[in-house]
Amino acid sequence: MPKVDVKSLSGASSETVELDDSVFGLEPNVAVMHQVVNAQLAAKRSGTHKTKSRSEVRGGGAKPWKQKGTGRARAGTSSSPIWIGGGVAHGPQPRSYAEKTNKKMKKLAIKSALSDRAANEKVVIVDAWSFAEPSTKEAKKVLTSLGVEGRSLVIADPREPNVARSFRNLPEVQVIEPGQLNTYDILVNDNLIFAKSNTPFLESEA
Repeated sequence: MPKVDVKSLSGASSETVELDDSVFGLEPNVAVMHQVVNAQLAAKRSGTHKTKSRSEVRGGGAKPWKQKGTGRARAGTSSSPIWIGGGVAHGPQPRSYAEKTNKKMKKLAIKSALSDRAANEKVVIVDAWSFAEPSTKEAKKVLTSLGVEGRSLVIADPREPNVARSFRNLPEVQVIEPGQLNTYDILVNDNLIFAKSNTPFLESEA
């Protein structure tokens, strides 16, 4: 079982906990993580792109000139895609880019991402947050005390709003709630910072 020291906000270790093997001790499944992250990013696309087809372009109802005798090519409508100002042939239309991924895949992807961070010793657990009021200065000091460098994902309980308010102004820190934990956010950040109360080290499901 992976083991992690629980630290105080000053950086001192208070105890050592064993992380659940079923959550933090798996062999990361790269293929599943890739598929789930692709689906997450695809779902973010608005899909509101739109071009007008020949039937939607204004005008073009009358034949521009007679069929024969002008010396010019035959033309039936000025809304044809080959005309300047005409419609667009096979242009983009509004659509959803969402991809289906089942619950088992999502769970496996999250566990794989957590296991990868645990294997690289990038999981940090603090015994408790103690922000009496929002303070970006104090949040930065905490990161320094914990020895955290690079992009960090802080998992903060919504019942402790001062935690999110303290970290959210730091450009290298992302704050989410425990229920929002997802594969993409885990992988895009170098470090995971949990409070002991919301670390899934005693749970069998992620």
